Amino acid sequence: MRDSFVLQEHVPLSGYSTIGLGGAARYLAVCRSEEELLQALAFARTQSMNAQILGGGSNTLFADGGFNGVVIKVALTGISYRDDGAWCLVSAAAGEDWDGFVRGCIQKGLAGLECLSGIPGAVGATPIQNVGAYGQEVADTIISVNALDRESLTPVLFRGTECEFAYRQSRFKGSDKNRFVVTGVTFRLERNGHPAIHYPELRRHVEAAIDLRALGEGPPALEAVAGAVVALRRKKSMVIDPSDPQSKSLGSFFMNPVLAADAFEKLRQQCGDVPSFPAEGGTKVPAAWLVEHAGFQRGYRLGGAAISVNHALALVNLGTTTTELLALASRIQEGVRRHFDVALEMEPVVVPQG
Repeated sequence: MRDSFVLQEHVPLSGYSTIGLGGAARYLAVCRSEEELLQALAFARTQSMNAQILGGGSNTLFADGGFNGVVIKVALTGISYRDDGAWCLVSAAAGEDWDGFVRGCIQKGLAGLECLSGIPGAVGATPIQNVGAYGQEVADTIISVNALDRESLTPVLFRGTECEFAYRQSRFKGSDKNRFVVTGVTFRLERNGHPAIHYPELRRHVEAAIDLRALGEGPPALEAVAGAVVALRRKKSMVIDPSDPQSKSLGSFFMNPVLAADAFEKLRQQCGDVPSFPAEGGTKVPAAWLVEHAGFQRGYRLGGAAISVNHALALVNLGTTTTELLALASRIQEGVRRHFDVALEMEPVVVPQG
């Protein structure tokens, strides 16, 4: 192996996850190039060890016993811009910080990602679960994804239409789960575009604070909307802040369930006025509403694991363990199932000890 390729042993994983939980990795490889990624994958294969791919750690929960294999942190960096008429094709390496990438695009007047400001994590993780917030999803702007095939150790290029995007879903999380390592993503963003303000909560916040018509288009308008998004996220402790203990989480722990027509009608007859949104395949119901109406209020605790006092979907680490946190998650899931006959799916990747 090249000298630049370094394997660290017995590395605590709590420092590599925004929730600060998890035991030690048998090996940790921080890979800054595709060649190093291939070397790390080949090492795991020759040692007959499992390999766990890690981005920014904002959606990953490690076991208390750590990981008895090779944790491969994708740290590739680099951003390039190409003209495409009224649009710009922006390619970012998988290890780039997502929020920093979004800020850079906004400063250049590129519209399409402004409502995804303030989200922690790395660029490479965004197509895996089709990251979205406040009315935008990365699926709206992704035109291609570069990856490495873990089976053949060869590079692969997927067009956006081949990624099988759905609500918090893609082929990389579904049909091809754990087969590919994302190495880069290309987005098609509008030059001097208007910001997207479709989400009702965001629209109310923006209209109460600023006059977008006076701002026009391009950077000023995009920055204003991005600032509003970050303010809303910060109010909910959804922005990583060492001074805010409620932000020691993995963001939303449960996905909003999409109910078939008969299931939604049953819920509506049971509860009356239920908040909901049209969605592909049915009706989307806010998981936060289900959690709170099942009796789990903000601040609810199980030992050192708690529901955030600022957001009903965030489970926070107030001095807990992964085991205890998952016990709280299971209790919430069972309560929602018992009250409403609705299954809540966890959003974070829960990594077994291996």
